[in-house]
Amino acid sequence: MSSEIAKPGADVHEPQPEIHHSHRDVTGGWLRPAVFGAMDGLVSNVALISGVAGGQGDPNIVALAGLAGLVAGAFSMAAGEYTSVASQSELALAEIQVERAELHRRPEAEQAELAQLYVARGVDKELAEQVAEQLSRDPERALEIHTREELGINPHDLPSPWVAAFSSFLAFAVGAFVPVLPYLLGASSVWPSLALSMAGLFLCGAVVSRVTARSWWYSGLRQFLLGAAAAGITYVFGSLVDAGLG
Repeated sequence: MSSEIAKPGADVHEPQPEIHHSHRDVTGGWLRPAVFGAMDGLVSNVALISGVAGGQGDPNIVALAGLAGLVAGAFSMAAGEYTSVASQSELALAEIQVERAELHRRPEAEQAELAQLYVARGVDKELAEQVAEQLSRDPERALEIHTREELGINPHDLPSPWVAAFSSFLAFAVGAFVPVLPYLLGASSVWPSLALSMAGLFLCGAVVSRVTARSWWYSGLRQFLLGAAAAGITYVFGSLVDAGLG
């Protein structure tokens, strides 16, 4: 509580409501492909390296397989994310055009529909009709409100396929490089690669917990176990295939 006392004649302002919390951005187009790309790069490439190491222990062959997996996986992830997000955005634009045409052909019906949406959310009918009438005066504002209410999207804030593709490409490449690094530094067995990869997976899981409700150790341990399972299974598979071919 302030110790100052307002002087006579001084302006007294109404107390403003305090903001006690803020929310993180959960709609950005970069977070999901970046997180997925890094995790997938780590898991898929450590599994690939483990499988090749289980069947063919030559460090040069293992390193080549890891680098090939990095390049192929990064481009595949980028292409997949671009196509997915572009298709989603194109579908959204098509639906927005349908809504724009309806607003042009039947403005009264669309205004009544908007009012009914507010009534369904608990707004009094008379007030809902007044709000819908005011919002419908500006065609672009009306379009934005209708797409938000009916489609759950913002026509001016659709995700970018290029952002998704670049984020996915870069994240996958960084994640996939981790298992290869020990071989490039002269490692002759798969164990340094496994150790570095498992540490990277645990760290990535712990970092992801910053934007989720999970604890850092739970997220880190979950990623560690998933990566260890993938590496172990492919190592055994590579060993069995090598024994069968031999």
